[in-house]
Amino acid sequence: MKFFLKGKAGLAALAGLLVLLLGAWLLWLYFSPGPQGFDSQRAFQDAAYQMSLGPRIPASSEHEQARQWMTGELQHAGWEVSEQDAVSMGHPVQNIVAKRGKGAPWIILAAHYDSRLKSDQEKDPALIDTPVPGADDGASGVAVLLELARALPSNLDREVWLVFIDAEDQGDFPGWDWVLGSRVFAGSLTTYPQAVVVVDMVGDRDLNIYYEKNSNQAIMAEIWQVAAQNGFSRQFIPSFKWSMEDDHTPFLQKGIAAADIIDFDYPYWHTTSDTLDKISPASLNVVGTTLYQWILKTRGNWQK
Repeated sequence: MKFFLKGKAGLAALAGLLVLLLGAWLLWLYFSPGPQGFDSQRAFQDAAYQMSLGPRIPASSEHEQARQWMTGELQHAGWEVSEQDAVSMGHPVQNIVAKRGKGAPWIILAAHYDSRLKSDQEKDPALIDTPVPGADDGASGVAVLLELARALPSNLDREVWLVFIDAEDQGDFPGWDWVLGSRVFAGSLTTYPQAVVVVDMVGDRDLNIYYEKNSNQAIMAEIWQVAAQNGFSRQFIPSFKWSMEDDHTPFLQKGIAAADIIDFDYPYWHTTSDTLDKISPASLNVVGTTLYQWILKTRGNWQK
């Protein structure tokens, strides 16, 4: 069957049809979900960009460049972005908070973006005062969260916050302590989310993420189940190994259900060898895809 339009009436009808099609396309753009899935190559590029800046030590120019870049990426992805400026132990703290969606469950995902002042786990004393490059310990978690910001639908039926934590990694240095940024952020909450998931050191080429002993077991069980459904059982290992003080700790201390996703079997931790070649897009994909699907699927059954 062929359909022809003739004369002015035909042109008017064609114009009307084009207007309707344009309107439908704009509505589709507005209400359609984001990219279907997690782009691991783009996440790896995010890690590479952070590494190109140099170590993101608090109050450094590299740290400031990273903060401005993350804020811009989140805004470009359509998130409501705010910054939390505070002082802890005499140090400036600059957390970044991105929000999207409404309804329950309310989930917070967090990752620290600072890198460590000194490589205190180096065996060579000459290298101890060198800053940690922070590819896995810093850049990998940020990369996962930024790609989630691009991939998650704009019309989420739950509330999701992505929090980029400052001043996590300076503990054991004079005048510092661990997890300063998350202490500030958790202390500022007047209402509490149903879950907090911290993503830290998740880019290791040989990825092994065990249950963390202090974390909420129900949340971990649900996330590890999603990982298994995607064929990631080798990377997400459902047994306990490490007990960590990490950015989930201040939330747990407030009675908030929180879990730490971390691969602490990383031989380059707090050394000058924590460089981009030690992480991989494949590992970022394992964690990013798992969290992407978990965020969209979970109904908060671990709360019951």
